[in-house]
Amino acid sequence: MKRDFRVVVVTRKTPLDHLVARHGTRGQAEFFLRGQGLEIDGFDATAKSQATAVAVSLSYFGAEVRRVLIDRDELDRFVFHPDDVILAVGQDGLVANVAKYLDGQPVVGINPDPRRYDGVLCSLTSGHAAGAVHFALSGEPANATYARETRTLVEARRGDGMVIRALNEVFLGHKTHQSAVYVLSAGGGTERQSSSGVIVSTGTGCSGWGRSIATQRGLSDLPAIDEPSLAWFVREPFPSVSTGCNLNFGRIGPGESLRLSSEMGTGGTVFGDGIEADSLDLPSGQSVEVTVCSRRLALVGARVRRSPPAR
Repeated sequence: MKRDFRVVVVTRKTPLDHLVARHGTRGQAEFFLRGQGLEIDGFDATAKSQATAVAVSLSYFGAEVRRVLIDRDELDRFVFHPDDVILAVGQDGLVANVAKYLDGQPVVGINPDPRRYDGVLCSLTSGHAAGAVHFALSGEPANATYARETRTLVEARRGDGMVIRALNEVFLGHKTHQSAVYVLSAGGGTERQSSSGVIVSTGTGCSGWGRSIATQRGLSDLPAIDEPSLAWFVREPFPSVSTGCNLNFGRIGPGESLRLSSEMGTGGTVFGDGIEADSLDLPSGQSVEVTVCSRRLALVGARVRRSPPAR
């Protein structure tokens, strides 16, 4: 097992943090909430749960173990090291936020308050932090408590080489979510379209936004969470004299791609995992190619014990 490593703890601002930032002090935030018929106790509890989870997680590591705490808002400016192990302390979306900045470093998802919500990507508690980190460094595929998951990422590469990666999905369309006009090429076909945008989803994303689209349209050919494959959906394509809707769903496997050439003036955009602030512009004449990313998320979580098949 590797002995020299750094623990990187990633959190996100709590609702209480946002309230205090908006109103200046905790007292002013409490006054505002009471004016809305709300109490601050629940906000306090959430913030305390997160702080406690971070403190407990780090308490298991000796002084010789390097560690750093960062907020989600700092991820795009933070330099990860090859020997890092990441503790994502929060809800599942935090794992998606950090995944696109990594290149094989293991992620341990810590749920700070299992009583309030279930964690799928953040499936461990703070008491598991040290054990999960040492398991991540051991090279074992699984043990009685922990298991590894390898999850696919999606990559969107603009014609000039700029890249967006995501764990769940990427969105290609108009910044204002008005009609997006573009030429779509996928699966050997090409079509000019006007739609509400294109979603390209991983297996992880197909349990969320992708699943809702697939369910609404009665689609079932979706990738599994660990499958190196993507599913793409055109949202509300509009048939007209100059636009079609024949290409509206498909799969992208290794070595395949979806290509979109923008006709959206200055309004085109590409973003991943719902974070519109972290995006690529897609003006008219610019194109983007979407593929299965060569990087994959190395997630450490609770081992799931499967029930034996019924006889």
